[in-house]
Amino acid sequence: MWTSKQTTAPGAPGLGTPTTPMLTSEAVRPGSPVVRTTAWLGPSVEVKGKISSNEDLHIDGKVDGPISVGNHRLTVGRTAQVSAEIVAREIVVYGKVNGNLRAKERIEIKKDGSVVGDLTTARIMVEDGAYFKGKIEIDRTNKQPGKDLESVPAHAASDSD
Repeated sequence: MWTSKQTTAPGAPGLGTPTTPMLTSEAVRPGSPVVRTTAWLGPSVEVKGKISSNEDLHIDGKVDGPISVGNHRLTVGRTAQVSAEIVAREIVVYGKVNGNLRAKERIEIKKDGSVVGDLTTARIMVEDGAYFKGKIEIDRTNKQPGKDLESVPAHAASDSD
């Protein structure tokens, strides 16, 4: 008769097989903070075209095209060069951005960050030493930015009337 040794804790899923730790909210105990994963575009990555994501995104490379992360956070890293219209819940800029930014909650431009474009958000923070050229609109209506980038041009067009 064949028997197997138990390699995981009693009652654990997959008896007899190794388990992999989960990085999703399923691995979190009730009452503890939700674990969020972040997608990364490294410094050697160059993207030309539309980027959309349903998770937090960190960019260290070069991006030329619209970016939409819906109800998530976008971080533009120190080595990043981004030419894009950006829509997110929260945007943090350490690198260079050329384009309009729209964030539901807040936009932060860190001390070595650079933004040339218009900002629309509920809260703004520009650190000493940061570069910014454009206009700022504080939008406290608490509307969620569109899941797609079509909401940005439509909003900009309605402001010019």
